[in-house]
Amino acid sequence: MNEMARFRRALVAGAAGGAAAATAAATARDLAADIGLRTVVLVEGGSDQVAVEALAARRGRDLDADGVAVVPLGGVTNIGTFLALCGPSGLDVRLAGLCDAGEERFFQRGLERVGLGTDLTRATLEPLGFYVCVADLEDELIRALGADAVQEVIDAQGELRPFHTFQNQPAQRGRTVEQQLRRFMGTHSGRKSLYARALIDHLPPPRTPRPLDRLLAHI
Repeated sequence: MNEMARFRRALVAGAAGGAAAATAAATARDLAADIGLRTVVLVEGGSDQVAVEALAARRGRDLDADGVAVVPLGGVTNIGTFLALCGPSGLDVRLAGLCDAGEERFFQRGLERVGLGTDLTRATLEPLGFYVCVADLEDELIRALGADAVQEVIDAQGELRPFHTFQNQPAQRGRTVEQQLRRFMGTHSGRKSLYARALIDHLPPPRTPRPLDRLLAHI
């Protein structure tokens, strides 16, 4: 485990609360200095982290070397705790983030509470480095690539037959292919992360979803 990974682990432990939280938060502070931490990018889950890091790698970026930590919140309701740890009253580093449309209000309120804006809207989130996916990241990637290309990626992963079986379930028959693809990616643990990387790897640069493209440009 490298120092950036240790920092992320300590930060997550510090945000989790409990008896060990204060010690973990202190460890995160020490590691932040050691690694030259410059920016913390807050995302909801592991698949979002995978997508941001994979896109950065495709663009020749080494986020660790740049002092950029992409940190999964483990649920949007944790945003306030992470902002307190990393914001002006905590590590006081540059912040950025990526969220789904349904989580936007949590990010807005959290940023307002730590003094990083008032009456924030989607338009005023972006100059702060926070970008919103329409629906969610999977939806953005599916629309960017197109349903046919996404199914080719699924086939390359050896999962086209399970996807077709999934499509034939009664609950899926009335949905569009794009909706079925999005739901399929969330049916098994680890599948979202698998396809976050696979879809980024197959994504032509001009089709990069706007929230991801803007986030990488910001950090």
